[in-house]
Amino acid sequence: MTTVVEASVQSPLAVRPLQPTIGAEIDGVDLSQPLPPAVRDEIRATVLKYKVVFFRDQDLTQEGHENFAGQFGPLYSHPGAEKADARTTAIHRISSADFDKVAKVHTPQADDDIWDPYHTDTSWRLVPTWGAVLRAVQLPEVGGDTIWVDAALAYQGLADEVKERLEGRHVTHDFRAALHAYGHDYPVVAHPVVRIHRETGEKIVWVNFTQRPTIIGLDRAESRELLTAVIDQYRKPENQVRFTWRPGSVAFWDNRAAVHYAVRNYGTTPRLLERILIADEPLYADL
Repeated sequence: MTTVVEASVQSPLAVRPLQPTIGAEIDGVDLSQPLPPAVRDEIRATVLKYKVVFFRDQDLTQEGHENFAGQFGPLYSHPGAEKADARTTAIHRISSADFDKVAKVHTPQADDDIWDPYHTDTSWRLVPTWGAVLRAVQLPEVGGDTIWVDAALAYQGLADEVKERLEGRHVTHDFRAALHAYGHDYPVVAHPVVRIHRETGEKIVWVNFTQRPTIIGLDRAESRELLTAVIDQYRKPENQVRFTWRPGSVAFWDNRAAVHYAVRNYGTTPRLLERILIADEPLYADL
């Protein structure tokens, strides 16, 4: 049965939850057109509630993609991502053709732990981007889904003893190797493992397993033990939504509330998606 949630009488949007707390499909809107403020705000509220929303059958050009994302905040140009359009630096390629290059700069170091690559975008920054809009361009006939994890539900699933041990701890986010490949540098950043989402108030567990995570102040064994407890929650299907891409599909997610995982089960078949990141507001004064 289709459930339509919290749409006002005047709203053209139909919102269909895919899982109880994460993932919803939104119908009734053409993303290539400017959004009325009320519709824009309703989409944003739905992103906050369900962490990631999906739109089907959208006819978006690169310019339309950029215009849609720009209605939700300033666009962020990632210094370590392949650009998709010479006209703008805001659109980033997520392409199977670039995997060898990406793998090379992310080659684990001798003492690194190896984790499934659950991650969030730009967590290596002091203030990560808040949102991301991903558009399907070229897809394999089958395979290539993306999984998103509700990081609040993952936190709730942790044992009380683990929650206590994580409280007040910080975890590293180290993206230096990838940045060096593009001629940039940035210090290693440490964010709280357990964060309070400043808009929803939810407690979330937020670790990027592609950026050499280590919990500061713990020995290697205890850090690994606690990170294993976190990734075990990320892996639970009950905490996930899995999205199968089709031509015309668009995903829009709250980068502060979810982590994601790209399923690479399509061999050498080409796959290309294009991503735009939306900057968060400045959170720290320039001291």
